[in-house]
Amino acid sequence: MNLSRRKFFVKSAIGAAALSSIPSIVSASMLPEMKESKEKYKIFEAGSTILFQGDSITDAGREKKNELANNAQSFGQGYAFLAASDLLNALPEKNLTIYNRGISGNKVYQLAERWEKDCLDLEPEILSILIGVNDYWHKRKGKYDGTVEVYENDYRELLKLTKEKLPNVKLVICEPFYVLNTSAVDETWIEPMKEYQAAAKRIATEFNALWVPFQQVFDEAIKHAPATYWTGDGVHPAMPGAQLMAQAWLKVVEQGWMKDRSRKNRKK
Repeated sequence: MNLSRRKFFVKSAIGAAALSSIPSIVSASMLPEMKESKEKYKIFEAGSTILFQGDSITDAGREKKNELANNAQSFGQGYAFLAASDLLNALPEKNLTIYNRGISGNKVYQLAERWEKDCLDLEPEILSILIGVNDYWHKRKGKYDGTVEVYENDYRELLKLTKEKLPNVKLVICEPFYVLNTSAVDETWIEPMKEYQAAAKRIATEFNALWVPFQQVFDEAIKHAPATYWTGDGVHPAMPGAQLMAQAWLKVVEQGWMKDRSRKNRKK
C-alpha cells in the first residue's frame, strides 16, 4: 500500500470515528451537569419565531439580500442552518419561523447598531446570540481597542434594551470559543479568552438565559479527532465542527438547560 493511500485510510478512519461520536461527545461534555427533562423542547410554543445572531460563525456565508425565514440560502452553511433544519424537521406541528441574522466580523457594539432591523423588528420569542471572538481577535490584530469590560457592558446594555422592547423573549447565550493547535489560535489566546467567556457566562446568569458551553464541547471533541478536523483556524468550524455546535445547541434548548441550575441547585 503506497503512502498516499495509507494516509487516505487513516484520515477516513479518523473522520468516521469522529462523526459517529458527535452525539457522545456532546453528551460527555454536557450530561454530567445536565438533568434530562421528559418534556423536550418546551421552550418552543406554536408559531414561535427563533432568531440566531452573531458574527461569521453564525453568518456562515448566508445571503443578505432577501434574508428569508426557513430558507437554506438565507442561513448559510454553519451550525445555525443545521440546528434550524433539525428543529423544523423535529417540530413540524409547531410551525416555527427561524431567521439567521449573523454578520461576519461583528462585535457586540455592531450588533447594537443594527439591532432594530435585525432583532427587534422580527419580534423573536427565542433569541440565540454567539458573540465575542471578534471582540478579542480584532483587538489582538490591532483593529479594535475594546476591552473585556467594554464587551461585557455593551452586551449587558444590548440585552437590557432587548428585554425592555421584548419582555417575554427567551435568551440563549452561546459561549465564545477557541481551539488550540490550529492556524490562528495558540496558547496566548487562553487567558484573554477565558475572561471573555466568563463575561458571557455572567451575562447569561444575569439575564436567566440558557447557556451553550461551546468551549467544553470542543475541548471534549479534540480528544476524539485532531483540532484541525473540527476547525481549520481555531475559530470557524469545519463541517463536523458545525455539526458538533448544532448538536450542542439543540441539546441545550431541548432540555432547557442552564448550567447554573445544575447540580448545585438540584440539591436545594
